[in-house]
Amino acid sequence: MIKTVIKKYFLFFSFGFLSLALLANPPLATKQQIGMFKNSKTCVVFEDGVSFYNAYVKDAVQKYWKSTDYEFIDLREFEKRRTDSKYSFLVLMDGAWDKDPGGVSYNYMSLVLGDASNNLTKMPEFCSIPLTYSGDTGTDFEYVIPAIVKFMQKHVKILEKDRLPISINGLKYYNKSTGFKDKVLLLNKDKMAPNSNSSEKIKAAYPYDFKLLNTEEIHEELAANPPKAVFHFHVGPPQDAGAGKCFEMIFDLEGNLYYYNFRKITNDNPDGFNLKDFNYFR
Repeated sequence: MIKTVIKKYFLFFSFGFLSLALLANPPLATKQQIGMFKNSKTCVVFEDGVSFYNAYVKDAVQKYWKSTDYEFIDLREFEKRRTDSKYSFLVLMDGAWDKDPGGVSYNYMSLVLGDASNNLTKMPEFCSIPLTYSGDTGTDFEYVIPAIVKFMQKHVKILEKDRLPISINGLKYYNKSTGFKDKVLLLNKDKMAPNSNSSEKIKAAYPYDFKLLNTEEIHEELAANPPKAVFHFHVGPPQDAGAGKCFEMIFDLEGNLYYYNFRKITNDNPDGFNLKDFNYFR
């Protein structure tokens, strides 16, 4: 989805050389840089060509972005502006997850600040959410974009006061909610692991209300703005990859993140939301 310049966000080492790190991690924004964000103009970077992502993020930003002034730009304009800290950027970035076997890469929806170093890996980062694996041409992410746009703005405020625990735990910082008892959990039935792919299996591990729906049904449910809904979003590698990680997230419609986790996929621990995930919020 993203062009070559964004793909430089991650550093790879050629075969035969000692690999000290598979991923060049961007620095977490400092409190000073969070203050700079508040006074920045946020540039929402569009993909080249016709892209469903562009339409989805444009609609969500126009409806829900309140933190800063914003502007929609293309990748060429991003190249001109990315060294200027008066701009922040909401942009798709593409790269291999740290220590991901087989080099499977993912597209991340990232909120970053301009940086004068002219090095993409040094752009101060506020938040990055995995959206798809690279090369995925599907549009299963449509229903989560509004929640991500809302969440990122909330996250910056929380980052300002809780930077240390977030720097240690990342987005798992949010895995402390026990507020599922009065919620209806919308699970994507096409993204469940074999041990949790039926209502009967889920009921054995999860005592609260849930619905097992396909992507379109989740989208329809959320369009009705149900007040007690929380919903599942999954990102994993293609089925023929034979390696990779999967990411599991649970949001509500207000952009609150209730759960974030990732794990290595193996033959014994296949792709999808599994019974162990339920242990975090029973």
